[in-house]
Amino acid sequence: MEILDRYIDQLLEKSSPQAPVWNIEKIKQGKKPSWNYIDGCMIKAVLELYHIRKDSGYLEFADRFIDYFVQEDGSITSYDPLEYNLDNVNAGKTLFDLYQLTGKEKYRKAIDTVYSQLKGQPRTSTGNFWHKQIYPNQVWLDGLYMAQPFYMQYELTYNNGKNCHDSYSQFLNVYRLMRDLRNGLYYHAYDDSRESFWCDKVTGLSDNFWLRALGWYAMALIDTVEIMPDSMTEEKSKLSGIYRELIDSMLPYQDGDTGMWYQVVNRGRISPNYLETSGSAIFAYAIMKSVRLGLLDSSYFACGKKAFDGICSRYLSEKDGELQLDGICLVAGLGNKEMREGTFDYYMREPIVQNDAKGVAPLILAYAELLYSR
Repeated sequence: MEILDRYIDQLLEKSSPQAPVWNIEKIKQGKKPSWNYIDGCMIKAVLELYHIRKDSGYLEFADRFIDYFVQEDGSITSYDPLEYNLDNVNAGKTLFDLYQLTGKEKYRKAIDTVYSQLKGQPRTSTGNFWHKQIYPNQVWLDGLYMAQPFYMQYELTYNNGKNCHDSYSQFLNVYRLMRDLRNGLYYHAYDDSRESFWCDKVTGLSDNFWLRALGWYAMALIDTVEIMPDSMTEEKSKLSGIYRELIDSMLPYQDGDTGMWYQVVNRGRISPNYLETSGSAIFAYAIMKSVRLGLLDSSYFACGKKAFDGICSRYLSEKDGELQLDGICLVAGLGNKEMREGTFDYYMREPIVQNDAKGVAPLILAYAELLYSR
């Protein structure tokens, strides 16, 4: 995949902590750089390449990027744990790696800074973290990926596994509350209070199955299961089974020609629904990784590979010497504003952009799984 190597090099050469070219949200908003989940996804992918290729350039880039935000006392520029926004936890996952690889004590302190947020994070009546303080009582699939792998790793590394079962139980609640028993898919969000304008007043659920949210959840499961200890064999087996059910529920919706999935997963033939890059790349990564880890048998690998190939064929192109990845939904969520009401039309009207890390990073992670398989 020489073209993908060139694309990765192009992005890294043009990016700095002050101006990452893959953070399209910041660019469109004209905002200064900040600690955020989008950059966190990208740096995690860069570190994965380092682990495979042992190219010091990847480590140096990741270290330089995260170092820019982390201060000597462990505080993080532009990050306030008391905002209680789960998205902000995601970039903290890079700190474990960087602390081990560089020995910088400020990274160890910063891990505690991020963990301090989870210690105070508001919770629903079932014990799940609120997605954000500004969205009371809401659980989004996105938030499982943003917080749970970090939470599990912290508990195992620095807290003698004290709260590992808390993390595990939050997955079980999502399985019980947010999964549609008819098709095995999960709704994007759940309001424990049933007060949000977008939720069903009986179930508390939003209306649609958004691809990237399902992908975040799949990544949350596989990345958490990967680090769970042998002492949690039963719990690990349960989450592995939930993960396999999810993948088996997604495969009937995989596009036969491209191997990709649609923005709203179960409504592929309704215009203007489209084959979306980020969620498809996430599932390509998750499927291939879970084969490597033994959670799925080897026959599944071709499904992940087909999605990866389909993305590269359909959306990775070159123009005037510049490579670009298209077909990426910029952002989607459920909010307190009526412009984010969670309808099919809502998911269709969110901008489609190029080169955003929410698509680029999972494609790199999927590429890494191909490198592992060689």
